[in-house]
Formats: sequence, structure tokens, C-alpha cells
Amino acid sequence: MIEKLRLPFPLLSDPDRRALIEPFGVADPQDPRNIARPAMVLLRPGGEEAWRFESRDYADRLPEADALDRVRELGLEPTTQPPPEIGPPQPGPRAMSLEALIPYFRGARFAALAMGLRHRRFSEEIAEDSKAYVEEMDRFTEAIQRLLETD
Repeated sequence: MIEKLRLPFPLLSDPDRRALIEPFGVADPQDPRNIARPAMVLLRPGGEEAWRFESRDYADRLPEADALDRVRELGLEPTTQPPPEIGPPQPGPRAMSLEALIPYFRGARFAALAMGLRHRRFSEEIAEDSKAYVEEMDRFTEAIQRLLETD
């Protein structure tokens, strides 16, 4: 996944949920697959929790810039670490290509836009959720386009 998405950081996997998912309280008791809700937990160098964002579900994500702002607010000196060891990417049988993600994100964007417009007279919260999701799909599409331009 690191190589496929060209991530400049390592990823952590917690398949049995014992390392972080359960200790940090982000396990989703409503999900029959026993997966975690998307969450970000920012720890101070000593391990104390400094900030937390927990999503309501898989579609509720904090913009990356907001998370980076929380990191900057700590005023810590940057650290270095060895680069992650990257092996050959092995996409799963249902993985989408980067090229296929662009129309996928556009479709999700327009569906969210339509739902927000349709329901805005009933709920300001729905309209705000729709707007945030549309913005997220735009960020994702732009990121994929940048990745494809570097090939």
C-alpha cells in the first residue's frame, strides 16, 4: 500500500486489534467485521494523548491540513526516521487502478452534491456533511491526478 500510493510514511496494521485499536478505544462495536472507525490520535513524545479525531463512520474524514495544523500546534522539533522498507506492491483482486479512481471519486462527489442539495431544506447538518464530502472527493481526485503526472 505504501508503494502503490507513494506514501512518504509507514503504515501500521493491527489485524487482531490488540496493539492500538482496542487500547485507543477506536474499535467499532457496530461493525460485524470488527474493524476500527477511522481515527487520528496524536501523541506527545512521552506517549500522552495530545489530540484525537474519531470519525462517525468510514465516510467521515478530517481534511489532512486540519490534522497537520494540530501537529504544528504542539511546536515540536521535526524528527527523522529510517525510510520504510518497501516491498513489491501486491494489489488485492478487487483493487482499483489509480486511473479508475478518478471517475469513482467524481461519481461519489456528484452523488454527495445531489444529496446535499436535495436534503438541505431538511437539515443543515446534511448540507454540511455533503459539502465536506464533496471537498474530500475533490482533494482525493487532485491527489490521484498528481500521482499520475509523476509516472
